[in-house]
Amino acid sequence: MKTLLHVCCANCAIYPVKILREQGQAVTGYFFNPNIHPFLEFKRRLDTVKDYAERTSLAMIYREEYLLENFLSQVAAKPAGRCDYCYQSRLEATARYASENGFSAFTSSLLYSRFQNHSAIREQGEALGRRFGIRFVYEDFRKGWNEGINISKSMGLYRQQYCGCIYSEQDRYAPRAVK
Repeated sequence: MKTLLHVCCANCAIYPVKILREQGQAVTGYFFNPNIHPFLEFKRRLDTVKDYAERTSLAMIYREEYLLENFLSQVAAKPAGRCDYCYQSRLEATARYASENGFSAFTSSLLYSRFQNHSAIREQGEALGRRFGIRFVYEDFRKGWNEGINISKSMGLYRQQYCGCIYSEQDRYAPRAVK
């Protein structure tokens, strides 16, 4: 099966790529992440994915446009709903590309993270699969969390400390208000 894997970052791709390849799937990565802020973080993650892909012979499609303004225009009024929009926009782009370019299925490295909403990703992925006439592969890659971390450290990959958006950066680094 020819599978297009949405890649949010190199670290989250390691375990899914390993499992999909072990299952006999021909995996191609798809980098599209309009949520990442600031630009230097976007560039660092993109460069790390390129390094990882080269070292592991992972075919990749890169959408390198920096679309922060578009992301913010969609989520600024309701920041609490940002993750749903973020999942939807990235999965939709992946499903569309997969459908239009001869892939059998699509999935996402977002399914590796303990910090993402798996049920929302699965629901959106399956709905988009029906819409675009392509199979969404749901697999709970979180079971490989520690293995992926160990591999990324052994490879010396840049390891980011937040999901990528300005809101998650704030959640991670800004001082919490005292109640």
